Amino acid sequence: MQLSTAHHDERLTAPRSWWGIAVLVGLACALMLLPLGTMPLLAGLVGGTALAGLVVSSYGSARVRVVGGALAAGDARIPVTALGEPEILDAEESRAWRTYKADARAFMLMRSYVPTAVRVEVTDPADPTPYVYVSTREPKALVAALLAARDQAA
Repeated sequence: MQLSTAHHDERLTAPRSWWGIAVLVGLACALMLLPLGTMPLLAGLVGGTALAGLVVSSYGSARVRVVGGALAAGDARIPVTALGEPEILDAEESRAWRTYKADARAFMLMRSYVPTAVRVEVTDPADPTPYVYVSTREPKALVAALLAARDQAA
């Protein structure tokens, strides 16, 4: 069995403005603790900022990869042999597939701050998932890697 050499690796990181919001959350925590003194104020600033930063970091650290003959999006790992033709979605189509065109059974790795996406039909008859929706800043590279991995698997 030959391992796939098709490769795509992308990390979807949160925008800088979200980090600014994390700092503002820390400031708000500090202001709430201001009447209690300087030490609680500093603890609120550091603790609130750290906690908000942890939330931003964990949400914004999704990975999209095509490696080893599979699409790995977030926690999901789907063999490319179980996928159909990938479709590049521009900002308008991405919004449509995230909202009124969406199917509740679909696997969706979506990030609102990433305007483009790739949608791929799931062709495995044993899988009830109709399609995979993956937010990506590099849709052409992801589609090329999926097609190359599928060609190598065939």
